[in-house]
Amino acid sequence: MELNPNYILEECPICHGAGLVMHEGGWNVQVECADCSAHTVYVEYNSEKEKAEAEQQVVRLWNLGKVVRTEIGE
Repeated sequence: MELNPNYILEECPICHGAGLVMHEGGWNVQVECADCSAHTVYVEYNSEKEKAEAEQQVVRLWNLGKVVRTEIGE
């Protein structure tokens, strides 16, 4: 399933690296930076329709800069 073109991933809000849509276990999704590992929250889904909505939600969060960043000492 392709993402809606209105939900194209922007660069990482932290390091400007590439963001990747990551699924885990077939029940949740997040966007994670390939370079610095900043990521959005996980969004759960139970069906293909919910999966598409969850993907769009995490992309929207990513593009708004709503990410979790872990640094040494945090």
